[in-house]
Amino acid sequence: MAKVSGDVPAEPGGAAEEAGSTERLVALSDGVYAIAMTLLVLDITIPPALDEAGFEAALAGVWPSLGAYALSFAVLAGFWRDQRSILHQVRRCDTLMVRVTLAGLGLVALLPFPTSVLSEYGGSYPAAVAVYAVTIAVIGLLHLTLFLLARRRPRGRAFPLGDRATWDGVIDLASTVPVAAASVAVAYTVSPPAALWTWLAVLPLKYLLRLFTSARYGA
Repeated sequence: MAKVSGDVPAEPGGAAEEAGSTERLVALSDGVYAIAMTLLVLDITIPPALDEAGFEAALAGVWPSLGAYALSFAVLAGFWRDQRSILHQVRRCDTLMVRVTLAGLGLVALLPFPTSVLSEYGGSYPAAVAVYAVTIAVIGLLHLTLFLLARRRPRGRAFPLGDRATWDGVIDLASTVPVAAASVAVAYTVSPPAALWTWLAVLPLKYLLRLFTSARYGA
C-alpha cells in the first residue's frame, strides 16, 4: 500500500492521496507568515545623508508606510491565528486541503507588494486600494474554504465542532470579504483615503453577526 506524509495510508484514486499529518503544513505556514511579516518593514526607510530639513520631511513621509505596515501586520496576524486554528482542528489533511492552504500562503507571501502599493499610492489612486483589498478578500475566501473542508471531514478532525463553533469560524473568516468589497466601492466613488477607514467596519460587523449566532444557537 502506498504511503503518504505522516505515514497515513493513501486511498488509491481517492481525494485522500498525498494526505497526512498537518504538522508539516503548520510549520510551513508559520515560516511563510514570519517571512511575510518581516518583509513588510523593508519599505520603511529614510535616505541617508539628509540635512535637518530633509530629514524632517522624510520622517513625515514615512507615516503612510507605517500605517500600511501596521494594517498588514494586524491582518496577517489574524490570518495566521485563523489558519493555525483550522489546521489544528484536523489530525490529517487531504490533497485539496493542502492545495487550498498553499494557495493562501502564496497570497500571504505576495502581500508585501500590495502593502507597498497601498503605502505609496493608496492616498491618491483607487486602484491601489483595490489591489490590496482584493488580495485580502481572496485570502479570506481561501481560509473560509479550508475551514469548511475541515468541517466536512468528521473522521479527520481532532475534535468535534458544534453549529455555534462552525458559525463563529465562518464569521471570523468571511467578515473581511464584504468589508474589502465595500472599501473598493468607496475608493472609486468617494476617495481612496475614505476607503481605508471602511476597514474599521470589520469589528462592528463581527459583533453584530456574533449577536445573531448567539440568539440562534445560544451563548
